[in-house]
Amino acid sequence: MKKDFAILGIESTCDETSAALLVDGRKLQSNVIYSQIEEHKKYHGVVPELASRAHAAKIAAVIDSALQGRPIDCVAFAKGPGLPGGLMVGRVAAQTLANFKKVPIIGINHLEGHLFACEFEDGEAKNPLTFPLVALIVSGGHTELWYVKGYGNYKVLGRTRDDAAGEAFDKVAKLLGLSYPGGPQVSAQALKGRRDAIDFPRPLLPGTWDFSFSGIKTAVSYYLRDHKDISIPDVCASFEQAVDETLVKKTMLAAEKYKVKQVAVGGGVAANTLLREMMTAEGQKRGINVRFVPRKMSSDNAAMIALAAYKQLQFAGEGALQKKWNIDIDPNLKVHNWGK
Repeated sequence: MKKDFAILGIESTCDETSAALLVDGRKLQSNVIYSQIEEHKKYHGVVPELASRAHAAKIAAVIDSALQGRPIDCVAFAKGPGLPGGLMVGRVAAQTLANFKKVPIIGINHLEGHLFACEFEDGEAKNPLTFPLVALIVSGGHTELWYVKGYGNYKVLGRTRDDAAGEAFDKVAKLLGLSYPGGPQVSAQALKGRRDAIDFPRPLLPGTWDFSFSGIKTAVSYYLRDHKDISIPDVCASFEQAVDETLVKKTMLAAEKYKVKQVAVGGGVAANTLLREMMTAEGQKRGINVRFVPRKMSSDNAAMIALAAYKQLQFAGEGALQKKWNIDIDPNLKVHNWGK
């Protein structure tokens, strides 16, 4: 690819409308994000119809702000997984822009973006991942564990069977009367509580790498039902401890099983302070380097989509820009190996 190769990324899978301009697969010229938190706050969760309407209303202005009149060589958008309405808005915007600019268009797996976002540091993708590694992708809608041999070379070890970790945080926050989004609210309360106050279950699911967090949420609900005098900080601290301990133990078990020396953690829940502390400490005990996505890049954003597109174009090699890439949206898109 030529010098100063510029990719415009678009992200609209859930409740962030984002566009970003990445140059040479490294320099992040812009990363504009419109958050829909205020639209969804009173519902304590994302309302798909409201989300798609907000994407449609904001995406043109977000793209214009990210571009600032600069020329581009490619348009990339998140084609899944995500909410159908948001994905459609992103694809239509990407196709329109690509046609107008007469440049190629590429569809990107949103979850791969969360992994590659771990390479950003100080606004640049300058900290390459070291393979092989075990990746934990943990967010409001997804909790997945991968063995990664290289860019585009994945083995999915396990996924959540029900609630994702971030979803469990939001639901527990709602049970406690805390505001949305629940993760930061629960973590703030947890700082004032005792992490050993309540023995909530740790769903380690022996014999599988899968996750399940609906049981912890149900245990919190039963605790609140059965106890009149409760300490919200203690409930939050004990709940957070149970969730994060489960994530750390399963990730480290996978790292030891596959004999890797690096773990990468991406997604919105990767911003959780306790998770970062526990995962780093356990990694140090085992001689495993733990890489976290920068906090400001942990939520959904278009920079990670642009970077994932650059990696795929590099992998495709000569003729990548002439290739007809699959741009079909898929709300249930699974990660798959490139070239297959």
